Amino acid sequence: MPAQSSHPVAAVLRGFARYALVAAFAGVFAIFAAIAPSFLSGANLLSVLVNNFTLLAIVAIAMTFAVSAGGIDLSVGTAIDFSSFAFVSLVLAGQPVPLAILGGLAGGILVGLFNALLISGIGISPFLATLGTLFVGRSAQQLLTNGGNPVYLPPSGIPEAFRLLGHGTIAGVPAPLVIAFGIIVVAWLILARTRFGRVNLATGIQASVVRYSGLALPRYTAATYVLVSLIAAVAGLIVTSTVTVYIPSSGNAFLLNAIGATFIGTTLDPNGRPNIPGTVLGVLLLSIVANGLLLSGLNFYWQQVATGLLIFTVLAIGFANRKAGARA
Repeated sequence: MPAQSSHPVAAVLRGFARYALVAAFAGVFAIFAAIAPSFLSGANLLSVLVNNFTLLAIVAIAMTFAVSAGGIDLSVGTAIDFSSFAFVSLVLAGQPVPLAILGGLAGGILVGLFNALLISGIGISPFLATLGTLFVGRSAQQLLTNGGNPVYLPPSGIPEAFRLLGHGTIAGVPAPLVIAFGIIVVAWLILARTRFGRVNLATGIQASVVRYSGLALPRYTAATYVLVSLIAAVAGLIVTSTVTVYIPSSGNAFLLNAIGATFIGTTLDPNGRPNIPGTVLGVLLLSIVANGLLLSGLNFYWQQVATGLLIFTVLAIGFANRKAGARA
């Protein structure tokens, strides 16, 4: 009898845990709407989506695949950088845009293949493997650019077709935003509707079960890290199209927020698993916080403090309430 009476309480607590992220998003949005008059302007909200949300969303979606498989990828920034470097190098060598874009994607995939070799081939843990790739990639970029010098695309040498990736529009919508939402939809379909997605999620829950079921776990793991780097490479192309310069190791600027958004997103799932909708909402939350704090006049360092506290608070509330719901 007591067990039955506890069911409604457990359901309420689990529901609160699941929607702690939604509540945080609504609360933060309302606060900045009240204290920053320009926050709700159409121009500012569009700026949040294009300048804050787009690239971070792409990188966080890539990270979601790695985390959902029970790992992590600390080298997503390296994939971004290699993609940018490969594209810029091919354009400066006079290659056509389509070939340069393919080269940029290949540059990112190279990072994923290296990670796949370390993780699936040798058996190194994802954390250590991708951390090593991060260090190797950083050193390689220093060597390739004579100590870390930026590589600029001359204004006359930037193909108009490529410029559209960062500055163009599709049906009136900024192209980077269209690309980001396209990746979000495809990623959700992969994780939710395909065999690869189901194996990916099962690996993150209990890899031994996947292994003993007869599935080729190393192949799925390798494919996951190649996919992560491919998605990150798209972000590298958009970055290069936007700023028309390759800056060594600049892709690492997305790493921590991508990890934060991914783990914030786990609070949206009743079982605490990585999921695409949660990651997207986590990216939106971080993007709005960054924009709102900027409009409020806080300097960059306080913005980082506030962002870190917000990530900690959302995760703590979600995990604590989920644990309480499980006990009730």
